[in-house]
Amino acid sequence: MTATLLAGCLALAAGCGAAQPAAERASTTVVPQKPPVVSNPAATVPPAKDPVQEPKPVKPTGDAINVHKIRWTKAKGVSKGKKVRLTWWSGVEPCTVLDRVKVKETARKVTITLYEGTSPKAKNVSCVMIAIEKTTTVKLKRALGKRKIVDGAKP
Repeated sequence: MTATLLAGCLALAAGCGAAQPAAERASTTVVPQKPPVVSNPAATVPPAKDPVQEPKPVKPTGDAINVHKIRWTKAKGVSKGKKVRLTWWSGVEPCTVLDRVKVKETARKVTITLYEGTSPKAKNVSCVMIAIEKTTTVKLKRALGKRKIVDGAKP
């Protein structure tokens, strides 16, 4: 932007500095010039979106191999407490898939355990070692109410 502004000023100054004979100067009509248009790309480009992405919704496959418990990072009651939305960090599919979700409800707490493994479709597939955030929603037998949500994968 600064270079464009300087170039415009330099062209304007060079045009104004040309000498004219006295006879031409007296007969020249001064026509007002429009100021040079200086564009500001930063002002016209919308701001970039936040690179943070929403967690990827997944459903249990029920056919994974090498299944193990995995910790979740967030649990939130949704649908008036009739469901719980879980969020956790995981690998990419088909190398890492949600196999099943175990829910144990008592009067005081709801224990939810996630089980992940590898899809049988992952044979002869290169697995990229990158973490993505995933989410799944589970139904409860009765509304959550004041019950505490506990991670079944924690010792």
